[in-house]
Amino acid sequence: MAMSLKTVMAIKSYQSQADALVKNYLLADHFVPFTSVLGGMLACKLVYDLTQLVSNFYFKSYLGLTKIQRVEWNNRGMSTFHAIYISIMSLYFVFWSDLFSDQRHPGLVTFQSSTLSTFILGISVGYFLADLGLIVWLYPSLGGMEYVVHHTLSGLAVAYSVFSGEGQLYTYMVLISEITTPEINMRWYLDTAGMKRSCAYLINGIVIFFAWLIARILLFGYTFYHVYLHYDQVIKMHVIGYLLVFGVPTVLGMMNLMWFAKIVKGLMKTISKR
Repeated sequence: MAMSLKTVMAIKSYQSQADALVKNYLLADHFVPFTSVLGGMLACKLVYDLTQLVSNFYFKSYLGLTKIQRVEWNNRGMSTFHAIYISIMSLYFVFWSDLFSDQRHPGLVTFQSSTLSTFILGISVGYFLADLGLIVWLYPSLGGMEYVVHHTLSGLAVAYSVFSGEGQLYTYMVLISEITTPEINMRWYLDTAGMKRSCAYLINGIVIFFAWLIARILLFGYTFYHVYLHYDQVIKMHVIGYLLVFGVPTVLGMMNLMWFAKIVKGLMKTISKR
């Protein structure tokens, strides 16, 4: 009984020490950016491995893929998971949270942030680092220069928001566009599985068209409009943040228009064949 009591007390002691470690170090305000970025990279590795494990057991077409196709298959599973995660959180912070509300907070909207909003963006930075590293390592098998530019700009902009606390609202606005990633990945999965002529492929193409139009064309226009309305606050940001607020959405917006033209062309070609 005495040994049992000592064991319980020892466990409670270790638990208290672990809680103190997490609270005072891992989740302390000045450690949150580093903890979240590292956590994002580890989460990507975990999802990558789980995608590989599940695909081996449940997808027959996976076994017939080449080595590089399997890497891309797993990589797209990882990007799909990140896209769902960051899209939900971005929609919450932009449209439902009071964190960036002009009415609820007297401060400048461009400088509003919280421990939670910083942590969530840090996870996204970890993803961009992991995915960019894989793209560069296997270049150009997983994507050409446009993917390198996209991930580099996105990663830099998100990282600046994480470590400076500036412009997090606009970062979340742009990250809503990740909502189109699962559909793009599904298109690749269907094509790789030999289902390019299926109804599922056509429906997915239509979903891509509308999702891209809303999240990557119209929403970007709304972002620029919001910046215009709050320009007196944007101009007070550090020069780096100021340039990122204008430069990154502009470059990504042009890339979105270029990709949208290809999406429209591909969808019209698929429909005409049917």
